Amino acid sequence: MRRITGTVKKKNTLLPWLFSLPIVLSILGLFFVFEASSVNSYTQFGDSFHYLKLQIIWIALGIAVMIFLSIFDYHQLYYLSFIFMLGTIVLLFAVLIPGIGYSAGGARRWIDFGLINLQPTELAKFSVIIYLSSWFISKERKRFFSFIILLGILMLLIILQPDMGTASIVFLLSIIIYFMAGIETFYLFLLVPAAFGIGLLLIKFSPYRFKRLMAFFNPALDPQGITYHINQILISLGNGGLLGRGFGASRQKYLFLPEAHTDSIFAIIAEEFGFIGGFLLICLFLFFIIQLYRVATSSPDRFGKLLAVGIFVIFNLQLIINLAGMVNLSPLTGVPLPFISYGGSNILISFALMGILINIAKRAKIT
Repeated sequence: MRRITGTVKKKNTLLPWLFSLPIVLSILGLFFVFEASSVNSYTQFGDSFHYLKLQIIWIALGIAVMIFLSIFDYHQLYYLSFIFMLGTIVLLFAVLIPGIGYSAGGARRWIDFGLINLQPTELAKFSVIIYLSSWFISKERKRFFSFIILLGILMLLIILQPDMGTASIVFLLSIIIYFMAGIETFYLFLLVPAAFGIGLLLIKFSPYRFKRLMAFFNPALDPQGITYHINQILISLGNGGLLGRGFGASRQKYLFLPEAHTDSIFAIIAEEFGFIGGFLLICLFLFFIIQLYRVATSSPDRFGKLLAVGIFVIFNLQLIINLAGMVNLSPLTGVPLPFISYGGSNILISFALMGILINIAKRAKIT
């Protein structure tokens, strides 16, 4: 009897996780967006479900974009990268123009297109990953100064809004992609301390930024002023204890905690589900990050690797900066918790990045 031999293709177990985890996180986020925003939503719009309904629409659009980009060959993004970056720079300029960009909470970060409000800084994160990955496919030399000019333009436009949190993310993201590309990495040792020095100057000559830094070092400095926000977050965390007050039992959502449904949503989660609930959510995020890492280390080509590394880094940075701010390990910034916080632009971009990652994972040799 003839023996039949052959190779069995190993099933890619990553794809179900990459597709389902963002959806699971966003559905969990829906519950907490409603919990954290219902009082504020009713006060502003007379409808407790206002923010919940908008978030559902954004998640549905995000899932559609993720599915499309999971099918669309990611190699074609190379030809669209310049358009993305040019469009991002134009929008970052436009948001600073009175009458086009509008302000909220002391920052001019949004453009109202009628049906949707677009936050160009979120698009900047997406464009930086696509453009730099396309730019650094080949290891040509003498790119550092061109890279610095581009990064300087982006940083300036973002800081003028002002948005130091996103500016820090874009800077770190760009540096890591440049480092991973292996192009003239020696210059990075000069750039990092120089950037740190510029950051200190921006803080020193901006009273608001300086006060935010002082609030980080001493939350009791001005309880009814600049340290009010961090104090309310710490009250939420303290009220949660080990097991929390229970779903729907948050007291801080009654307009005590600023940005409760956006950047500070983790504080509401910890108040209602305690240390255990917060810990379990962080564990879910860690599992999510591990899956991203598996794609980044198994990408089939240089372009896919740089894209996957950029996506891995952006989610890590947002998680670390948001959660560190919640427990006063770093100054508070306007960085949302991925898939959990309310915000259309962030949800849409997050799902778009996951679509690209799924596309890469389909061609990767997963280990």
